[in-house]
Amino acid sequence: MASQFLVLLIIIFLSVSPSEGYNDQALAPQILTQIAVKTSIAQAQTIRASIPPVYERPPMDEKQSQAMDDCMELYDLTVGSLTDGLLIMTGSSLGWNKAVDLQSYLSAALTNVVTCLDGLQEAKVNLRLYSFTNHMSNASWGVSNCLALVKKFWIKTVDSEQIYVRNRRLLSDAREDDGGDDDFISQYGSVDDGFPSWLSREDRRLLLQKTTKNGVKLATNDVTVAQDGSGDFTTISDAINAVPNNNPNRSVIYVTAGVYEEYVSVPSNKFNIMLIGDGQDVTVITGNRSVGDNSTTFNSATLATVGKGFIARDLTIENTAGAIKQQAVALRVGADLSAFYRCSFKGYQDTLYVHSLRQFYRECDIYGTVDFIFGNAAVVFQNCNLFARTPLSGQQNIFTAQGRTDPNQNTGISIHKCNVTAAPELVPVISSFPTYLGRPWKLYSRTVYMKSYLDGLIQPAGWLEWSGDFALSTLYYGEYKNEGPGSNTSQRVTWPGYHLMKISDAQNFTVRSFISGDIWLPGTSIPHGISL
Repeated sequence: MASQFLVLLIIIFLSVSPSEGYNDQALAPQILTQIAVKTSIAQAQTIRASIPPVYERPPMDEKQSQAMDDCMELYDLTVGSLTDGLLIMTGSSLGWNKAVDLQSYLSAALTNVVTCLDGLQEAKVNLRLYSFTNHMSNASWGVSNCLALVKKFWIKTVDSEQIYVRNRRLLSDAREDDGGDDDFISQYGSVDDGFPSWLSREDRRLLLQKTTKNGVKLATNDVTVAQDGSGDFTTISDAINAVPNNNPNRSVIYVTAGVYEEYVSVPSNKFNIMLIGDGQDVTVITGNRSVGDNSTTFNSATLATVGKGFIARDLTIENTAGAIKQQAVALRVGADLSAFYRCSFKGYQDTLYVHSLRQFYRECDIYGTVDFIFGNAAVVFQNCNLFARTPLSGQQNIFTAQGRTDPNQNTGISIHKCNVTAAPELVPVISSFPTYLGRPWKLYSRTVYMKSYLDGLIQPAGWLEWSGDFALSTLYYGEYKNEGPGSNTSQRVTWPGYHLMKISDAQNFTVRSFISGDIWLPGTSIPHGISL
């Protein structure tokens, strides 16, 4: 009955426009959204409690059991994201920044629900054996309704206000020569090349300070990981576990040169952790779990982080399972307001899992083959190098597979001022492996390439179907002012969802607009350009 009542309320509210009197009742939409989110929390908690622990499960293989464990984690994260969203709405008003935070948390909650089901299906779990699976579609549907409410009552109505307020502040600070159109700069302003403003001044200092093998400056409470025993810890995992839970302060972990063969997890109760290495291919975190060895895609990551505010710089994360082992993730990120600077991520299929929430990558190198940047985060890659490697015989290289499942999710992949090219190993055999910019993993897949260098390995069509005409009219794929032999758009796909973007389209996918980067990235000290 409660679910039916919620449905009725949503239908009534969505059928009445603000012009019909609801603007005079400013809190009514917020109260309705609170009811919807509370209902979704209750649904998620019920599902989480119904997932049987290991000792209550019928006989199943290792991969199936891991998929069940993944669902436990994902529903814990879902309850956390929804609860964070509910806390935002406890105030008397919901401004634009808070509305975007709420939309981000709800987007992540829906992604978690979808990921659980994907993992169960990947592992071939018999869903009919478990009662909790009967409620998963309702959970997904409920969070989708919450997203629709937020988008209807807050996001659309304040977009112009956001531009106006920030324009007024930024026009006096137009010092960056970013090569953008004069009309764009005059309308939206421009700023120095820095990082999103949600990164504190201290974080910016940590990211930009010069570090060498023997020259990292550490604060009193920072720690060192060294395999030879000369530091505070010999493993990265031990250093992370020692960080106090729910610590609001930045915890810096300096990882000295070496190859660290361990699987690293940064859980949701470990906030503001920063890993600093001695450089790409100098400090290396390595693993080899894969779907081919009975892992789930979600659990195959060498490093997985969901703790808010995670930052990494000057290190390599790799999965060495190889192309033959299918999906094998090097890095999985579900940490909100996370940033990666001068890092390298190496794998083959599914190298970098940008799972959920808001992420930023600057001057990073990403290597892979099939769908090697995938997931459903709101993520910007800036000044990065994307390298296609040599896949298995008969395979194709696809740089991205974005997984947005709801049109109201504020998620997608934005590739800005990057180099998209072949790894040295692929060059001699490049004609044997067709290579594409992306393909639609989910129905509302969204990916854009802006002012990037696209090398000649890119097929003239640019983009690849996932399965027949699936998602071709609902996806959003865009290109804006790219250069290089692979940037010629004269023979691109003619799908309804493909766009040759104008500057008014492209500005929606900048650091400033897409991930609110001017609010949080400056605090990390990672350089970034927030506009085109």
